[in-house]
Amino acid sequence: MKPRPAPEQPERPGQDGMADVSALLEDSAEELYENAPCGYLSTLMDGTVVKINRTLLNWVGYTRAEVIGRLRFPDLLTVGGKLYHETHVAPLLRMQGELNGIALEIRTVNGSRLPVLVTSVVKTAGDGRQLLVRTTVFDARDRRAYESELLRARHEAEEARRIAERDRERLKSVLGTLQRSLLPPSLPKVPGLEAVAAYHAASQDDLSGDFYDLFALGGERWCFFLGDVCGKGPEAAAVTSLTRATLRAAALHAPEPISMLGTLNTALQERYTGDSSRYCTVIVGILAAERDGFTVTLAGGGHPPALLLCADGRACYVPTTGGMPVGLLPSPSFVVAEARLERGDTLLLYTDGITEARTYSGDGRYGDEALLAFAGRLAPTSAAATIAAATRLIESFGAGVDDDTALLALGVPPT
Repeated sequence: MKPRPAPEQPERPGQDGMADVSALLEDSAEELYENAPCGYLSTLMDGTVVKINRTLLNWVGYTRAEVIGRLRFPDLLTVGGKLYHETHVAPLLRMQGELNGIALEIRTVNGSRLPVLVTSVVKTAGDGRQLLVRTTVFDARDRRAYESELLRARHEAEEARRIAERDRERLKSVLGTLQRSLLPPSLPKVPGLEAVAAYHAASQDDLSGDFYDLFALGGERWCFFLGDVCGKGPEAAAVTSLTRATLRAAALHAPEPISMLGTLNTALQERYTGDSSRYCTVIVGILAAERDGFTVTLAGGGHPPALLLCADGRACYVPTTGGMPVGLLPSPSFVVAEARLERGDTLLLYTDGITEARTYSGDGRYGDEALLAFAGRLAPTSAAATIAAATRLIESFGAGVDDDTALLALGVPPT
């Protein structure tokens, strides 16, 4: 068998190599001072330069003869830097004996500016006398460029934020204007009736499909309706506008609640078909004035029933549940009910933003039973007081309100 060769050993520097390294180190002290990556200088306590390394001389562009004994360290600075050195740096050095990381600017022989960071230490004698100042000067151009870029990026981000906020406020204003255009600016005066409405927006950043209206039909008859279009945004707003216009036109042509819902269903079916189908829930009513009150005829199309708050302290729902949403099917069924509004009675119509509010108790929603109990505690009351109390209730839910809420109260004053 052939003998296995011995493994190779890494070479180690011999005595000659170590001698070369030692020679290099012995030569490095003065070389390091003169050609260090930073500037070094020593000054008397009055700032006169008595020693300076080649690195700093190269930065400022002077010769050693032009600096040593002829210039003070502040003379190498810009006007602002010189003033700051005389008023702050020099006094603090005398008091503290050292300063670290002071940002200054050196003015070179050709007039350009060099940002630097300065660290100075005072050398003292054995008796405490201050002899001279040893200063290290670091080139801060890269840092200054980084800080400038960072500041520029920060300004751009702030400007972008301001633009986004301004656009958001402008959009909010436009949305608010559009939302108000979907609701009547005010309710008409109805003899013998107090009519009050309110609208609570869950978000200022989107359009809602909640709507209501009240208008005269003539012959001491008045029409009112309240509803909620499925969805949000511009498309829902378009459906809301179509719904209000259609119901108003239908009321003038055939002023019967169930006929009005049928006309609206036909209009939505014709306008929105296939995948673009749109529907809404609506409750429509006709008020007919009678002695000491009104007869109310209601038709419900999938909408929560109206609440009747009676003068004797009772509260109950007017049974219009069971009707189908309007526009969902070609031939839906609607539910008709009648009620009587007498002195001290109030009828409250609302959208499901109030009953669907999250309360973190029970099933997590406020619900119909809680609203009925709430109305029972209010009765007897006026239309204005009903709207005020319902608004406070909605606001008490805080972030639990996920959907907008429209409210319409019709009350007969007790006297």
